[in-house]
This record gives sequence, C-alpha cells and structure tokens, in this order.
Amino acid sequence: MLSIKVLGPGCPNCERLKAATRQAVMMLGGEATLEHVTDRAQFRAYRLMATPGLVVNGKLVCAGRVPEATEIVSMLATALAEDSPASQPSPCLSNEEPRA
Repeated sequence: MLSIKVLGPGCPNCERLKAATRQAVMMLGGEATLEHVTDRAQFRAYRLMATPGLVVNGKLVCAGRVPEATEIVSMLATALAEDSPASQPSPCLSNEEPRA
C-alpha cells in the first residue's frame, strides 16, 4: 500500500494536486492512504522549497507544480516497484564466497 502526502497550505493548487493524486490512484488500481499536511515544519523535513509537494512512501517526488494524473501514475508505479520484494536483493545472491 502506498503512503501519499500532499504538502501545502491548502491553496487551490494543493486541492488540484489532491484531486489528480486520487485520480492517479484510481487509474493505477492500487490502495493508498492520502494525507494533506499543512504544517510548515514538515515541509522543511522533506526539504520542500515550493508548494505544493507530493510525497510518496516518505520520498518527495514532485514540488512546486501540479502534474497531470498520468504523470502521477508513473510516480506511484515507480514507488511500488521500488518497494516490491522483487526489487530487494535476494539473500541467496550475495558477493560473499561460500564457506567451507
């Protein structure tokens, strides 16, 4: 499941980003939690310099603009791929030499 945050003061662009993000989640067919963060201290924690910001699974993926839903789908798909077990190194495939 994706954890998504929209960072911003609540301006019209923040609302547009939330709507586009909801649409992207529906297009992707996945599950996600969506939170709107208005606390400026949290903006700094993500090093956000311009609002609105989009955070997916703890990583700032877009700032200062409102991407189209299709672009957000790509961002979400990338986040899902990074978090999938297939993208994690297998413990069976290590660079260590076998022990005798």
